[in-house]
Amino acid sequence: MDTERTVVPAIRDALFAACPVVRAASPEADAIAGVVPSFVAFPASTEEASALLRAAAAFGLAVVPRGAGTGMGWGPPPSACDLVIDLQAMDQVIEHTAGDLVARVQAGATTGHLAAVLAAAGQELALDVPADATVGGVVATGTTGPRRFRYGAPRDLLIGITVVRADGVVAHSGGKVVKNVAGYDLGKLFSGSQGTLGLITEATFRLHPRPAAVAWVTGDYRPTALADAAAAVAAAARSALVPSAVELAWSAGFLRMGVLLEGTSSGVAERAGRMAELIASAGGTPVVARSEAPLRWWDMVPAAGAPAVVVQVSFWLSRLAGVLEALAAAGASAGVAPVVSGAAGAGVLYACLDPGVADEDATRFVLVLRDALAAPAGSGPRGSVAVLAAPPAVTRTAGAFGPVPGAALMRAVKDQFDPGHRMFPGRLGGS
Repeated sequence: MDTERTVVPAIRDALFAACPVVRAASPEADAIAGVVPSFVAFPASTEEASALLRAAAAFGLAVVPRGAGTGMGWGPPPSACDLVIDLQAMDQVIEHTAGDLVARVQAGATTGHLAAVLAAAGQELALDVPADATVGGVVATGTTGPRRFRYGAPRDLLIGITVVRADGVVAHSGGKVVKNVAGYDLGKLFSGSQGTLGLITEATFRLHPRPAAVAWVTGDYRPTALADAAAAVAAAARSALVPSAVELAWSAGFLRMGVLLEGTSSGVAERAGRMAELIASAGGTPVVARSEAPLRWWDMVPAAGAPAVVVQVSFWLSRLAGVLEALAAAGASAGVAPVVSGAAGAGVLYACLDPGVADEDATRFVLVLRDALAAPAGSGPRGSVAVLAAPPAVTRTAGAFGPVPGAALMRAVKDQFDPGHRMFPGRLGGS
């Protein structure tokens, strides 16, 4: 019997029965880091998404969720992919209760569409993310921007979530839902899970009023004055001036830290003056400026899928000076000049290498940096290093994540939610 001719039509028929919009995958449009799925499905509701995952479970299909695809290129590629579930048809703002500062949104809605709806009521979801990114994708990847310092990551703004497990069972957690699941905070569990635990179909967020005025206060330093810039970042982050963001951008010829202030016009003006004085006195003698123009560090980070090496470094604020020194030393050791930027006040930086950097040099940069930030005997780690994007040879040799202290717990949670390891297999630590 021709097994392929028998099984593939059965799979296709089961998927079409679950969701009316299913097509064959395209190598050009649907490949994920070279891995080409067989089918792409476009559910229009949680019920259709549930039916799709039940069908996938019946045939043992490996499944990868997809929103706008803006974050698909960051992280290890899937080890297998039979079915992509694209959520862009689930694009509605289901409910916006302006008086309660709450919005319930389908996972495929873009953050730009949500922002336009909320702006009419003078409100916002306080996440600085690309306008074409989907709500579900932002939650699944844990994507944040400058204002993470004040408002937190997506997990901190979620008050409710609807997910579909790998076996097709629908689960709810948090507010604005009919049924709650005891035992897990699904919002926090699924935030940053990269689609490896299940499919996010709805999210409920707490909102914030749009500020009446904003101001950026920046300090420019000599590119070698790392300790001074780190001292200014720490002083701003620990001040009582309520900064919304504390940023850093650094390359071979440029070093700038910046602070975002939000509030009333008079309050922002007064706090900006005090912040400028604090920055000027905290480290060295910087050139301090004030404006409404943002310190757009995210423009220095290549988009997901761009041909470059992107390394994320996470750390405690008190370790910032040492992290900057380690980045400089790793660059010198590997003969590369990283462009570094990010939410330094929140303990996150991105180091980017030019696309033309040799694989062995990029690998050395990662390994030297990871070794420098590893935990010395008798103390906690100085920082963690994750390779978000790199050529396959770099990821294979250096490893995407290095040692993960919570790996055993992550595997236990994965086994609980996806015992067949069919949801985005390979994305997180071999899951």
